[in-house]
Amino acid sequence: MKIEVVATPRSLQGTGASRRLRNTGRTPAIIYGGGKPAVAVELDHNSLSHQLKLEAFHASILNLKLGNDSEQVLLRDVQMHPWKPMVLHVDFQRVAANEKLHAKVPLHFVNAEIAPGVKLGHGIINHVLNELEVSCLPKDLPEFITVDLAELQLGHSVHLADLKLPDGVESVQQKKGENLVVATIQVPAGSVEAEADAAATPAAAVPATAQKDKDEKK
Repeated sequence: MKIEVVATPRSLQGTGASRRLRNTGRTPAIIYGGGKPAVAVELDHNSLSHQLKLEAFHASILNLKLGNDSEQVLLRDVQMHPWKPMVLHVDFQRVAANEKLHAKVPLHFVNAEIAPGVKLGHGIINHVLNELEVSCLPKDLPEFITVDLAELQLGHSVHLADLKLPDGVESVQQKKGENLVVATIQVPAGSVEAEADAAATPAAAVPATAQKDKDEKK
């Protein structure tokens, strides 16, 4: 998916200027990196808000148009108002086609409903990680990485080493020697407690009167 961001140069900077800019429905932003000076820009707030709702907007190479020029960038930071649905500021980083980048890519979990641990063991899927930090060239950056749970048994886990990454994509954590847990299937906590209570409860005692009647009949 190719996503285009339209920006215009921003001449006035500072807290007061940014506040006035936001009051006109614009959002201040900055473009940096790539061996070039940082550039202050502004974007239409409504368009930006809609784009931020797209998962791909956070994990894709974006085509940022600035006047007659365009650059390939990654969204690096978003500052939101503490309680209003308002974007206060965004950061974009330039990317170079021949330089590897680090980015966080969302994980998409599939086949949970047919996993043996769920279908037969009545377990619950626990997503330990929801995104993965990867290293790759811009052209190889995936929008998401699929985690297939079709074979996962009750009490077992999926680790980073179990994931099938696209060609040219490496896990940053794995390169550091870390094989983190991605997802598990566990017995629901309520079921475990119920079984423990049932095992701990002694058999009901025979009432004394019933025992007396039984002895008299002998």
